[in-house]
Amino acid sequence: MNYIDFFVLGCTLMFIVVYGVWKTRGQQNIESYLMGDHTLKWGTIGLSVMATQASAITFISTPGQAYESGMGFVQNYFGLPLALIIVAVFFIPIYYKLKVYTAYEFLERRFDLKTRLLGAILFLIQRGLASGITIYAPSIILSTILGWDLTFTILGTGFLVIIYTVSGGTKAVSITQKQQMTVIMGGMFVAFGYIIYYITNFISFSDAVDVADVLEKTNAIDFDFSFNKRYTIWSGLMAGLVLHLSYFGTDQSQVQRYLGGKSIKESRMGLMFNAILKIPMQFFILFVGVMVYVFYIFYAPPVHFNERSLELLRASDQSGELAQIESQYDHLLKERSVATLNFTQAQNEVEKNMFSSQLIEIEKRQEGARTEVKELIATLDGGAIPTKDSDYVFLSFILNYLPHGLIGLLIAVILSASMSSTSSELNSLGSTSMVDLYQRIFKKTGSDQQYLYASKLLTLLWGLVAISFAFVAHGSENLIETGNIIGSLFYGTILGIFLVAFFIKRVGGNAVFYAALIAESAVIFCHLLNINGYFTIGYLWYNAIGVFLTILLSLGFSLFQKKDTVAQ
Repeated sequence: MNYIDFFVLGCTLMFIVVYGVWKTRGQQNIESYLMGDHTLKWGTIGLSVMATQASAITFISTPGQAYESGMGFVQNYFGLPLALIIVAVFFIPIYYKLKVYTAYEFLERRFDLKTRLLGAILFLIQRGLASGITIYAPSIILSTILGWDLTFTILGTGFLVIIYTVSGGTKAVSITQKQQMTVIMGGMFVAFGYIIYYITNFISFSDAVDVADVLEKTNAIDFDFSFNKRYTIWSGLMAGLVLHLSYFGTDQSQVQRYLGGKSIKESRMGLMFNAILKIPMQFFILFVGVMVYVFYIFYAPPVHFNERSLELLRASDQSGELAQIESQYDHLLKERSVATLNFTQAQNEVEKNMFSSQLIEIEKRQEGARTEVKELIATLDGGAIPTKDSDYVFLSFILNYLPHGLIGLLIAVILSASMSSTSSELNSLGSTSMVDLYQRIFKKTGSDQQYLYASKLLTLLWGLVAISFAFVAHGSENLIETGNIIGSLFYGTILGIFLVAFFIKRVGGNAVFYAALIAESAVIFCHLLNINGYFTIGYLWYNAIGVFLTILLSLGFSLFQKKDTVAQ
């Protein structure tokens, strides 16, 4: 990066922060701070909901996910449209009717205080952890790629978000997310245009898609019924439905986005905006990663995209082995580009099949070389250095192949996405802490001004907690998957509580409370068994396990509990 990039980056980020503070100046009451005075229109709600879910992890990790594993990750979102329709039809009218500030207020009205607190605490744990990941994800990658100090990137991102989130509350979060989504999608389309421009110097766009298809990068749908696969159409439609229903219907970071709408209609339209556009957006981002893969057929990629890990390896005793692998790898890259050109120029099906088989074989050998390098990296520093490099793929392309100015814009895209998601998380953590804990337990008769100051203070404290989590976060296989795994550990149980509350009137507070505790314990135990190799199951199914156990156990306990808290 040069001074032009830093100028573009600085101006973009500062404009978003100053705009958010200026547009929400003068807020003097808790209604305005937490709900935006119910003035938000459907377009703002729709973009805010989308920006909340689309963190920096989305724009860093998703292209890398496609580069490494193809487009199957898009199946994770197949249950999302139906989930949003259910939320719009059933959840939104109830929230508006009860005039709640948080989703968990409803649980006390339906059940009892302890169930409300359980729902709120499960959310605070899950979202508190996730907020650290959303700050850590871009920070660790930017510090590694650009040589920036990790402390600087974490503190810089964290405090920029804290400034306008604490200052302006829900309205500041929503209106700044409109600007952030504009920057984000504009930057992604610019990057995609450059990728296609570079590729078409060698082959046509249709040929590029054919090459990606031969190498199984465009396979977006898997009909396999196996539970041990992370992404299939069935896990997306069923377990993914549970995940998104819980996220959009019970997670305060999303609920708060649409509760600030002018009306039920505006809130519903904002969700339908996402129901229509979310899958195409994720498909496009994954497709960008697939085209980066084709791009690197003609523009030699490094044997490992985390350059800092390679530098450590070159300075170690294994440097000779690395040099030998890199020599073989470079030779395979030349073979691969020739085989690709032969495939695209084939005159008939026989030739196409022959060259495609050759291309697949070269690809396997090349991936074998990359695996050998990862195994060498794993021997360094007692295995403490992460070997996964997919999160560095897209950023490596940006820094090495885009012109200056656009590099600054794309870095701004990554940081804007981090800020948009983190601001929603901090806003929801602060409001939940204030409404469900502070106001309900500690200060039941405070003034409006006291609650406003408490909300700002709690938002600030959660910002500091998120920054702390970011400092202690560890590397993972893929950051976007890490975020989804954290959510899947809690969302099923939370959704189960709400589904019982909405649809099973015979179940009271005691039954659902103890059912939820057991269900959450079972999900965590299942995850521990999974990660320790006792069995294999896709993490999306944690959501289904949590919601199924909560509902089933609630019904069972209600048969044996004569005295219980029931719906009023």
